[in-house]
Parts: sequence; C-alpha cells; structure tokens
Amino acid sequence: MKLLVFSDIHSDLRALESLMAVEADHYIAAGDLVSWARGIEQVGAILARRAERTWVLPGNHESEADIGRLCARFGLREFHGRSFEAAGSQVAGLGYSSPTPFNTPGEYGEDEIARRLEAFADLAPLVLICHCPPLGTPLDRIRDGVHGGSRSVREFIEKRQPAHFVCGHIHEAGGVAVEIGRTKAVNAGPRGYLLELP
Repeated sequence: MKLLVFSDIHSDLRALESLMAVEADHYIAAGDLVSWARGIEQVGAILARRAERTWVLPGNHESEADIGRLCARFGLREFHGRSFEAAGSQVAGLGYSSPTPFNTPGEYGEDEIARRLEAFADLAPLVLICHCPPLGTPLDRIRDGVHGGSRSVREFIEKRQPAHFVCGHIHEAGGVAVEIGRTKAVNAGPRGYLLELP
C-alpha cells in the first residue's frame, strides 16, 4: 500500500502534475496547495485526475472552508480532523499550523491543536499527517536556532508514538527525515514522500 504525501505546492502546477503522475494507492495533499487561497481552482483540476484517492488538508494558506469547497467541486476527500484505514493502519490528518507572524487563514493556537490531535489518541497503528511539524526538531528548522513548528504536535508524537508522521509547512526542512522515539517522521515538502505500508 503506497501513500504519496506532499505539501507546500504553492501553485507550482508543474510540480503537482509530476506528483499526480506517480502511481500510488492514496494521494495526500498536506496543505498549502496555493498561497492565500488564490488560484485554488487550478490545482483542483489537476488533483481531480485521482479524485477518488486524493485526500486534502488545509495548510496555513487555506481555510477549512476553502478546502471544503475545493473537495466538493472536484470530488476530492476532505481529510482535516478525519481518518481512514489503509493496509491495517489508521491514517489521520490535521491541517493548519501553529500561529505564524503572517496572520494566514489556517492557524490554530497550541491548545486547539492539542485538543484536535487528542481525537486520534486511540488509533493504532497510527500514521499521522499534519501540515505543521513538531517544534524544535529538524523537521521545523528554518535556520540555526530558529524553528517554526508546534509544541502540541511534538508532545503528541512523544506521548503517543505513531508509527509514522509526515508534515510540511517549513520549506527549508522539505525532505528531512528523523526518528522521534519510535516514530519515523518526515517533512514531505513539495517533492513528496512515498510512504509504503506493509
């Protein structure tokens, strides 16, 4: 079972075309398909080619309502706060980011992130996909000493130890992979990450 997870396309239609040409069982857009929700129809038309297998999270550049309208128009699957079963694993998704300096439409406070993640606490084995990376890790490193992730995401991973965690949001960390305890964690970035489940 192959899950292709990608994030932070920001209207790069050529990159999105390449991703959708990859053969996978599920395609998961982990947020920021566009910037400030502009041009979202164009990316929807590309995602629609794999519509029945494509799950979409809002990043910090889209609201939940933006993604709801996108999914309704193009037959895609809303993934924010939801889960599905794949190869015996529970795949769960949470969009949005922790607060940014830019006041983008898709931001939650840390308490809200923690509350929403707790809905996934009893899912096992868990594959957790969030737009926002865990704070203070290589997955959210912008530059030396500067990180842009979520404390609540990190605390959930450390406590619950999902089998896999995939995120985006911090462009500088795209493609970085680490282990957080027993959790294999990756910032998928716009190049994407092909997760193979047994």
